[in-house]
Amino acid sequence: MDKYFRVEAPQAAHNQADDDRLFVRAAERAMQVLGAFHHATGPLTLSSIAENAGLDRSAAQRLVHTLTKLGYIRRSADDRGYLPGARLLDHAHDLLRLDPVVQKATPVLLELRKSLRERVDLSLYDETRLIYALRMQSKRETFFATLVGHSVPTYCTAGGRAALSQLPEEKAREILTRATLQPFTSNTKVDPEAIMAELAIARENRYAVVCEEYALGEVAVGAAITDRDGAPLCVIHLAGSLSEYTPAEFVARAAPLAIEASRAIMAG
Repeated sequence: MDKYFRVEAPQAAHNQADDDRLFVRAAERAMQVLGAFHHATGPLTLSSIAENAGLDRSAAQRLVHTLTKLGYIRRSADDRGYLPGARLLDHAHDLLRLDPVVQKATPVLLELRKSLRERVDLSLYDETRLIYALRMQSKRETFFATLVGHSVPTYCTAGGRAALSQLPEEKAREILTRATLQPFTSNTKVDPEAIMAELAIARENRYAVVCEEYALGEVAVGAAITDRDGAPLCVIHLAGSLSEYTPAEFVARAAPLAIEASRAIMAG
């Protein structure tokens, strides 16, 4: 079975919201309903949406009705449940076309894909996870892994470690305390000190390497793209198959390209 990273539905900062006069609870509840689909493997019933969203059934029913009318939720083909609606893609499109880093990165990644002829990704940094924004695939991909919006953990992926390596050590440690450090393969490092040691190496090298920690048979190189203050914004992630490369061969080929591409994006 393909292993892919699942994340908790985004939750509002409830403690802060209590003292925030501008915070709109109705908007929060609507987002909770949309977030109910994050863990779904198929259409959801109204009761399932209410349970996943942490709402009573009556409130969930009103919100689902409203969001269905607006096109953000739709009935499934068999009319037995609900699915996300097509209009959500409008917002994903807006994010990608308006994000200045994604705009700068697209032509750079296209050239990088031509040079490397392996999988090239741009992922947005979100502390405990990365969210894929651009995906230029190789022939070895599975369905879930090809999707923009697919997320992976930062603690055991090359791009994630490249991003975490750009943070102050205390902040990186704090993020690791919030991450679920679970093994995806027998090689996955889940000890915080071992991960911190990898971040130190990535900081020195300006790129991170992960070999079969998230996906068996894969070696990956990641390089971070930072803002003017050095904080990570997103990462470039290059992946190769161990059936075609040794880890050292892939790193020797991919790492200079990743560093050059990240510099080009930050300078653009």
